[in-house]
Amino acid sequence: MVEVAGLRARLLDVGEGAPVVVLHGWGGRIESMAPVVACLKRDFRVIALDLPGFGESPAPPTVWGSPEYAGYVLAAMSSRGIERAHFVGHSFGAKTALQIAARWPEAVGRLVAVGSPGLRTPPSLVARGKRLISKGAGAAGRLGPPGRRLKDAVYARVASQDYREAGAMRPILVRVVNEDLSDLLPRVTAPTLLVWGGKDDATPVGHGKTMADLIPDAGLVCFEGAGHFAYLDEPDRFCRIVRNFFGAKCQ
Repeated sequence: MVEVAGLRARLLDVGEGAPVVVLHGWGGRIESMAPVVACLKRDFRVIALDLPGFGESPAPPTVWGSPEYAGYVLAAMSSRGIERAHFVGHSFGAKTALQIAARWPEAVGRLVAVGSPGLRTPPSLVARGKRLISKGAGAAGRLGPPGRRLKDAVYARVASQDYREAGAMRPILVRVVNEDLSDLLPRVTAPTLLVWGGKDDATPVGHGKTMADLIPDAGLVCFEGAGHFAYLDEPDRFCRIVRNFFGAKCQ
């Protein structure tokens, strides 16, 4: 464990060469990105960490959004003597990396974002129905024990798995889910590779196409048979593409 910006953090620093920061998704930890770390540490210095509230790193002291997480990652880099790095992020980690690239472009060399959230779309009829049911259940939960039991039962049926399992991190989850990066993405100047699973049911591949249009120097690679964890579904292909994108020597 190390201390970053006054918070304890679990951090991995392995390999030699140009630095690469690897960021896991919501609910993940360093081990979630193990194949990526193993792939890159042959030619790069890889920094991976349990983001605050995940793995063995304590939760943030307040309700953070991805901008605060981005600032924290920069502090972690600074604590290791790193001013500029390449980035690989999955899901929430990718969103955090995009925040860094937009707000602190001097800190980012090249960026790989896998299944990144960050674009809001009008909710479907089903989603609107779930929202109304959840609001009703929330109101019932304030009416005493029977209402709370009803609320818990409804949330167990209609809430996402991330929401049900968020615990004390739930306010942070609600905040980051409602963030929209549309206005920030045109400010990303780093060469960016967007990797998407064609069967991603968490962040539709259409979002990847929109992000590729919004980011000035971006390309989209779609792994047709993969889901939200495209880097795990096709690890060898992902490794080859990322190493090439970062300029690793051929092996």
